[in-house]
Amino acid sequence: MKLSFTLSLTSLLLAAGDVAAFAPGIISSSSGGGRSSISNGKSQQSSALSAERQPIMAGNWKLNPPTEAEALALATDVATRLGDETCAINGDEMDEASCTEVVIFPPFPFISKVRDAVQEAGLIVGAQNFYYQDSGAYTGSVSAPMIKSVGCEYVLCGHSERRTVFTDTDQGINLKVKKVLESGMKPILCIGETQEEFDMDITKEVCAMQLSKDLFGITKEQMKDVVIAYEPVWAIGTGLVCGSKDANNVHVFVRECLTKMYDEEVAQATRIQYGGSVKPDNVDELMAMPDIDGCLVGGASLDGESFARIVNYKRASVAA
Repeated sequence: MKLSFTLSLTSLLLAAGDVAAFAPGIISSSSGGGRSSISNGKSQQSSALSAERQPIMAGNWKLNPPTEAEALALATDVATRLGDETCAINGDEMDEASCTEVVIFPPFPFISKVRDAVQEAGLIVGAQNFYYQDSGAYTGSVSAPMIKSVGCEYVLCGHSERRTVFTDTDQGINLKVKKVLESGMKPILCIGETQEEFDMDITKEVCAMQLSKDLFGITKEQMKDVVIAYEPVWAIGTGLVCGSKDANNVHVFVRECLTKMYDEEVAQATRIQYGGSVKPDNVDELMAMPDIDGCLVGGASLDGESFARIVNYKRASVAA
């Protein structure tokens, strides 16, 4: 076990060199690694372009609820609780920067009916996963054309549970991101470190490597449809939450990576969510951070009242 872990760490550090080759200067030698630079680094402010990023809240239902009836009841409950701050991505009645885009990711069997239940309220649906081939002998899989045909506009790619439980690789995640974009949908690319990686102070190296590999071949023009979700794995479903300033510092670093990979315009226009035990009692503080553009919500999205409170977070006052 120790040998296996040592080899994994060696591979990670070698891969970090490949990241630097792909995007020179992403990993600063003065950063001191992941944890120390996150915890001790000063929260940096984004440019004025941040005001133009539309907030995006997403509810990932995972393998819940058990029945279609319960899924419809939850969808209806959420839709009836949301306020005027909610709008669809292409809503014409409100300026996009002034309202919140809301996406729900139900299990596959419930997508169509959940979509019917929430679309009038301006909510949209997405798929939690798919296979990058359009058709063929792939028992148990669903394709991009299939999920698009039932109304999906977003797809989760690289969620930590897909990486750890189902051993999704960065190469496979990259294929999915490309396929989602080619199919006219939008990927939410999830990145983040495990507890072990956090303890080893390599949060930034892990995130940089995942961004480099998972966005390989994605053009600047395509990036307008990509959302990034930073989800520290150790905070998912554990009740632990990354401090808001610490999370914001990682988001700032992600924008630094995107600047090196693309340019400042892409870095500042890309929406970056935080995911990891987001709840009604911490969402306001998280969303007050200048580089956190939304949340990817797990357990709290299964309660209509909690998820509605998260979506309708208290916005910070803007000085005249």
